[in-house]
Amino acid sequence: MKRLYHLHMKYTIKIQPNANENKIVEEKDDFLKIKIHAIPEHGKANDELIKFLSKHFKIPKSNIGIIKGKTSKNKIVEII
Repeated sequence: MKRLYHLHMKYTIKIQPNANENKIVEEKDDFLKIKIHAIPEHGKANDELIKFLSKHFKIPKSNIGIIKGKTSKNKIVEII
């Protein structure tokens, strides 16, 4: 199944770090709840989130940026 997403979107994301695997557990309009395997230290969870979103949306990591919430579980991510 091919995913079609609007480019240049902002998503509200709630992450659960230190999970067993990376996966989306909830998806509604512009909200995503994502489990991330990495621990929330020294930006590791943020880096893994960007890597995961890059694979999910099939876009380069450079097109994804955390614009709010770099030290929080609640983030706003922009995809261009």
